[in-house]
Amino acid sequence: MAVTINPVILTAKELEVHYGEQIILDKASLSIHEKDRIGLVGRNGAGKSTFLKIISGIMPCDSGDVAKRRDLVVGFLSQEFTLDETTNVHANILSGAQQVLTLIEEFKQTPFDSPNHEKLQIYIAELDGWNLEKNVDLLMKSLNAPPKERMVATLSGGEKRRVALCRALISHPDLLILDEPTNHLDTDSIEWIEDYLAEYSGTCIFVTHDRYFLDRIANRIVELSNGTFYSHQGNYTDYLINKSQRQAVKEIEENKRQNFLRRELEWVRRGPRARRTKAKSRLDNFYEVQEQQVKEVELDVEMIIPQAEKLGNKILELKNVGIVLGGKTLFSSFNYAFPNGKRIGVVGKNGTGKTTLLKILLGEISPTYGQIDYGERTDFNYVDQSRLLLNDDDTVIKAIGEGNDYVKFGKQQISVWTYLRRFLFTDERINTLVGRLSGGEKSRLTLARILKNGGNFLLLDEPTNDLDLPTLRVLEEALLSFDGCVVVVSHDRYFLNRVCNGIIALEGDGQIYFSEGDYDYYVQKRKLRQTETIAEQPKVKKEDTREKPKVRKLTWKESKELETMEENILNAEADVERIEAIFSSPDFYAKFATQTAELNKQLEEAKLKVKSLYERWEELEKIKSLL
Repeated sequence: MAVTINPVILTAKELEVHYGEQIILDKASLSIHEKDRIGLVGRNGAGKSTFLKIISGIMPCDSGDVAKRRDLVVGFLSQEFTLDETTNVHANILSGAQQVLTLIEEFKQTPFDSPNHEKLQIYIAELDGWNLEKNVDLLMKSLNAPPKERMVATLSGGEKRRVALCRALISHPDLLILDEPTNHLDTDSIEWIEDYLAEYSGTCIFVTHDRYFLDRIANRIVELSNGTFYSHQGNYTDYLINKSQRQAVKEIEENKRQNFLRRELEWVRRGPRARRTKAKSRLDNFYEVQEQQVKEVELDVEMIIPQAEKLGNKILELKNVGIVLGGKTLFSSFNYAFPNGKRIGVVGKNGTGKTTLLKILLGEISPTYGQIDYGERTDFNYVDQSRLLLNDDDTVIKAIGEGNDYVKFGKQQISVWTYLRRFLFTDERINTLVGRLSGGEKSRLTLARILKNGGNFLLLDEPTNDLDLPTLRVLEEALLSFDGCVVVVSHDRYFLNRVCNGIIALEGDGQIYFSEGDYDYYVQKRKLRQTETIAEQPKVKKEDTREKPKVRKLTWKESKELETMEENILNAEADVERIEAIFSSPDFYAKFATQTAELNKQLEEAKLKVKSLYERWEELEKIKSLL
């Protein structure tokens, strides 16, 4: 079957960017085609944001060329977006559709009988310009943006980001460039963007650490590593499999190269007799292979959390706890006793009280009513969302060591330098000012500073923001191996599914709900609750004289099957996660490269089993509901 290749709309050729001695882009080339949904991945500092700025036209490269299709409309949301703080929300969003506004103004000034009048009318219609205000309202509602009349100067950072995202989307660009579009958005907003991009007719390239977003939206993953692009067809899961295969091939090639050099080195050392003229080509070949540069292997953060002190029988218990702030009830009548080893994810829309709940657990905020009982051995460690613990004028080593050469890591002492290397800070970066670090480096530094403090009850508020994908995976592994309790606020669904075995959901209108299992299981239960609520609503009965069909009932065997269905689904999903974790492991290619095909087959079979179980569950529940 012939593969359809869509036209190229942008080509970046031989791009080079250097920051001092650091090479960001090393003669890197990439072509972007129509309908591409490119997920750009790579470590923090690899140059992803730099590349997006170059192709958007707001930053030059040191050398190379970017060629775009004529009249290509580009929309760009950068991490360091800027808004006009002298105007309101509405004006800022409309500024993203300046091309449409210019065309509409030209249309108004063009005489009715002019040949351009109809052309402009058609062009504006193609850009959906006549529905501009309607689309503004839809975007603002969908992304929970602040009111139109609010002045931008009065907005919070999260609110400004929502406005900037609306501005990037309003023009319906041919090429949409998004740098971390899901940051500071709640799950509902993220899912709306996913739906939007799934139906989007243009081309999109985006950087995100949201692996569900990558899996659902991307049809191509491009990795930026050591200044070079590596393109993989498919979504994020396909990329992990392809990358492991690529790394395995590289390892084999490097082993062959080293074996060749060892053999040839023995020959070279035999002395002058071996170096006759007829062997000159062999000698030249040796030096050529010897001088080949091998790309530096990317290292992973060694994020080891200090071993927790043993928790007591009582850890933390909430009894009828509720909180009212500013006359608004955030949640009420919440009861829960934390068992040892529990890793709970806290989810909900922005403003529902997730951070407030953490501060209630810490004792920083007293509940309006209810009681909290603390265990004698419970020792909290809080990773603050605001990241205000860092001083931009400190060096990295001062931020961690605080004037000391050693840090207390659990019951041990290790040098500050050794500790920082575990978080991928090189000797050069260790002496860098905090204010000059990237967002990802600051996030790693904050985690390094707080996690060294120990504690047996970790409270993490949005720990995944600004972390790159490899660091996220290591953080997940560290939390999975942690001996104490963990409560984490996050919108990262992939992270919640990998780490959490319980979910506390703040569902708005004062409602709070606890669910065993991971995030996906909570969503399934929520949908079931909503279905049951609808079914319980009174219906107007109409008199029906027709003979009623015989109601299908569950057999005894089907009833028993339904009773164990949830447990079977959780076990099947755990099997999928186990195999995906193998593909995600940093040392996959070293340990499992020869098993890639078999593991890929097992993963597909496990996913099919989960799908089949869910379908069977729905079938049995439907029969049960007919009774």
